[in-house]
This record gives sequence, C-alpha cells and structure tokens, in this order.
Amino acid sequence: MSGLELQGVVKRFAEVTVVQQLDLQVGSGEFVVLLGESGCGKSTTLRMIAGLESVSEGRILLAGQDMTHKPPMQRDMAMVFQNYALYPHMDVARNMSFALRLAGRPQSEIDAKVAAAAKVLNIEHLLARKPKELSGGQRQRVAIGRAIVREPQVFLFDEPLSNLDAKLRGHMRAELALLHQRLGKTTVYVTHDQTEAMTLASRIAIFDKGRIQQLGTPSQVFNHPSNLFVAAFIGTPTMNLLPAQLATVNGAPRLQGAGFDSPAPSWLPGAASRALMLGLRPQVLRAQGSAESGRGVSGAPVLRLQVEVVEYLGTESQVSGRIEGAAAGPSRLVAMVPGDARDCLGSTLSLGFDPEAVHLFDPGSGHALRPTHQ
Repeated sequence: MSGLELQGVVKRFAEVTVVQQLDLQVGSGEFVVLLGESGCGKSTTLRMIAGLESVSEGRILLAGQDMTHKPPMQRDMAMVFQNYALYPHMDVARNMSFALRLAGRPQSEIDAKVAAAAKVLNIEHLLARKPKELSGGQRQRVAIGRAIVREPQVFLFDEPLSNLDAKLRGHMRAELALLHQRLGKTTVYVTHDQTEAMTLASRIAIFDKGRIQQLGTPSQVFNHPSNLFVAAFIGTPTMNLLPAQLATVNGAPRLQGAGFDSPAPSWLPGAASRALMLGLRPQVLRAQGSAESGRGVSGAPVLRLQVEVVEYLGTESQVSGRIEGAAAGPSRLVAMVPGDARDCLGSTLSLGFDPEAVHLFDPGSGHALRPTHQ
C-alpha cells in the first residue's frame, strides 16, 4: 500500500501562511493533480510532501507511516522537477542511475533497471548522450527515467511540462498518461495548466490562497463547481457569471437579470425573492436559428449579444461582447458557436440556453446551490 495522507498541514514563512490547514488523501495508485495559479501554495505543498520544505503544523503519512520529519531520501518518493535537474557532465545512463549508485546497488541491477526504464520511455538510443545533446522532451524523459529506476512508492511532478512547446506538451501528456497506466504508481502532480489537469488526473485539487477549494474528478469540478472561485477558474473559456434575481411570476420561479428572463431550473424550489449569481458555460449557449439538430433551443430563454470580438478556431468560433439591455454591472458574455462566425462581428447575436444547464451560486458566500440528489 502506498497511499499518501496530509493531516492539517500548515506552512508558514515568517509571518506569512502559504498553506492553511490542508487535509488531503491520495489513494494507492491514484493520480492527483494540484491545480492553481502561481503563488496559491500547490508547489509548496508538493515540496513538503517530498521533504524539501519543513512542515509548520500537521502530519504527512505514507502507507500509514509518519514521514513529517524524515529527510527526502527516507521517504521512498521520487520527484521530477520543472527544470529537469540533470547533471550536465554525466551521460543519460549515469544521470538515470545516479541514485542507485549512491545507494550502492550492484552494477548488474543498475544496468537492468536503466535498460528497462529506457525501453519504457523510448530513450534507449540516447543513453550515451550528454544533456546538452538532447531536446527538451528528451531531457524530460531522462528526468522521468531517473525517477522510474528508483521504483518509489510515490511519484511527485512539479510542473514537468511547462518548459516545452505546445505540440510537445500534448505529446508528453499522452506519454505520462500511458506511463501511469503501465506503472500504476501513486502520483501527485503540480500544474497551472487546466488541460494537463483535466486529461491526466484521477482527481483534481483546486488551490487558492493555500486552501483546497474543491477536490474531485475532472468531471465533478467542471460540471459541478463547488463555489464561484472554481466556476470562474475551471473551463476554457471560463464560465459566464451574471447577477440574477430569483422571483416568482404567476406561481413559477424565474431568474431575472439585465438582458435575460429565464425559468429557474426544475431542481430549484420556489422561494422568496433573493439575489443569486447565474453561471453559464460558453458551450451551452446556442445561436438561435442554428442548423445544429437536437439542441432544443426553440423557445429557450434568449440573450442578445452585441458581438465585439470573434476568434475563429477552425471548427468553432469564440464570440464575445456585451449583453443587450445590460446597462450596468457585469455585462460581458462569451459563447462558443459552430463554424466560422466572423460575419457576426459588429452585429447582434441571439443566444438561447437550456434553463437546466445553468449553475447558481450564493453571491455572499460564493457557495454553489445544488440539487439535493447531487
């Protein structure tokens, strides 16, 4: 068993608390991604797990054993750094075998493990090269290979793909996913890249100001954000958030705001008038009169968008502008529409949406309102 657990972990630097009362359980063989913007505490958390930063309060357990104050070499974890951290004077084989040689392992065992890891990563032909002779993707494979040969209980990754170009990042994401499927090792992975998090993670821990705002599967954090921060953070483009008022009209609950008037979703019980925040993913907004079939936009609530920007992406377009009739407050809206919408620039676009597809939040606490069955 190689489950990892953080219990009430706190990290302070002088008077500044950067990680606050953090509780996290990572199951054996699970791939958990710590996702957040720079300075949110995710990398500090990873370094505490690795033993590279001390813990101010709380405990870190691995397979039930307290690792809180043990040095990195006694934690049975291997870390892959953002900058690869390869020794420039050593060839690939010696870089990969460094920890094994330091531990005094027999040469036959070292050779066998390096060969096996090199085969998994398809770098067998690079073993005699120095780091300066390698591309960025090849260097990253070597850094991962160095972790693999140690056969640790836990892999730790600190933004390992951030130095690669976009095409290579996509390729390496697929490589990492296959590697995890093959090895089945417990993995904690830090990134600020949502695509990496959504495609690699078993679960995602979304960080803000040293706290986990939501922990869940990629589907859960995208489809059921727990609060306004997560709703505004997850998704590309991000969720549209519009002030709304819950009102009862002719005995039926409705959501009304600047430029829209919609039936409330069926799961929201009728109640006294109250302020809410309405969330709409750009992907659920559909141009009225669209040729797409089965979208159910007929008779749907309509927003009229004064289109100011169109970004044509090939199969779809991202359109943004101001909501017609919204005189004050947040009034900008982004929608994804099929095909080339550049001819809509400067015009008004009618967008329909399914009332059941909206997200609702309490504007005071920021917490999501949810159906009772969720």
